[in-house]
Amino acid sequence: MKAKNVRVNVVTLGCSKNVVDSEVLMNQLRANDFSVSHEAKRVNHDIVIVNTCGFIEAAKQESINTILHYVDLKEKGKVKKVYVTGCLSERYKTDLEKEIPEVDAYFGTMELGNLLAKLNADYKKELLGERMLTTPKHYAYLKISEGCDRPCSFCAIPLMRGRHVSKPIESIIQEAQILTQNGVKEIMLIAQDLTYYGLDLYNTRKLNDLLIQLSEVKGLEWIRLHYAYPAQFPEEILDTMRERKNICNYLDIPLQHASDNMLKIMRRGITKRKSIELIEKIRKKVPNVAIRTTLIVGHPGETEADFQELKSFVEEIQFERLGVFTYSHEENTHSYTLQDTVPDEEKRRRADEIMEIQQDISFDLNSKKTGQTLKVLIDRKEGQFWVGRTEFDSPEVDNEVLISSDKNLKAGTFVPVTITECTEFDLYGTV
Repeated sequence: MKAKNVRVNVVTLGCSKNVVDSEVLMNQLRANDFSVSHEAKRVNHDIVIVNTCGFIEAAKQESINTILHYVDLKEKGKVKKVYVTGCLSERYKTDLEKEIPEVDAYFGTMELGNLLAKLNADYKKELLGERMLTTPKHYAYLKISEGCDRPCSFCAIPLMRGRHVSKPIESIIQEAQILTQNGVKEIMLIAQDLTYYGLDLYNTRKLNDLLIQLSEVKGLEWIRLHYAYPAQFPEEILDTMRERKNICNYLDIPLQHASDNMLKIMRRGITKRKSIELIEKIRKKVPNVAIRTTLIVGHPGETEADFQELKSFVEEIQFERLGVFTYSHEENTHSYTLQDTVPDEEKRRRADEIMEIQQDISFDLNSKKTGQTLKVLIDRKEGQFWVGRTEFDSPEVDNEVLISSDKNLKAGTFVPVTITECTEFDLYGTV
């Protein structure tokens, strides 16, 4: 078949980094004259490419179920070819080939060229920095590096993504310019570890230099930072955040725990005291900042005392945004050598307790916004409300603003919204 007659459906599972990989793949296929869709509901495609996640057990199972779903469609004659790529395929390729041989080919996280070659498509170098966006056209994720050099005991990402590799500043700026020229107003900087950026390329941390140059990109109104590792945090970025109006007062810093015992077992390279000092410094230098963190409960060695210390920490710090994972026992990680002593039911109980605390914190913080007028980026219309976000909220994971308005509020525009009421995780307001 000629490429222009071949219909390809790309299905993306997992994190925003996978989203970017799918967008790059789709743009390459489109440039080779394939007809490309993303997560199309209609079953009318010749080829399905599943971009998998292999991070934790629940994500692995979702990926396997998705593969089996499309293999079933292939056996029924509704799909001609099924290809699998991404983290699960990188980590378990040999096992998957044995267990699900009906898949036509498996590819790892760094095998875009091989996947394209399998489809008789050329890798077009001139498309560097260009993607076929799957997000709403006014925001996009921008990956500034790949892989990770951190030794965290529980994490399998280095097994799937390799060592840390920074993208050159000039190529990131070029990509940001392409995105804004195509209507993107907000960019979320993503990496396994933002704060490590530049060490491998420039022998020094360069996140601050990158932020300064990005903030000067014409048309880029919001820059948001995700996944900033707390140890060796480049504090100079705080002054830049405060001074540059288009850098959001938002920091995603995954702390994972607060007990010194657990931080040592997890190999986080930081203590509770240093974590608190960093948070205090961030809030002092960037007033009105929203700090998002993620925590892990039920890691091997976590005692009830460790957990109680974590609860007290959450109550003391009053994070603006917080998420909790239950520990997943992952092969070939350091933690896998430890006995997984906390039962699943207990892990869930601990996670629920943390989120109950955070629910009260979030409601109190949201209540203080009542009566304020905030700048809101409109994302979509949903039922009777226009739905948007403030600079303190990232898509899909954070609070939203539900807006009542008789006017047509176009997605991708900024409007001033007066907050009239709130719930634990949402704000309500009028233009």
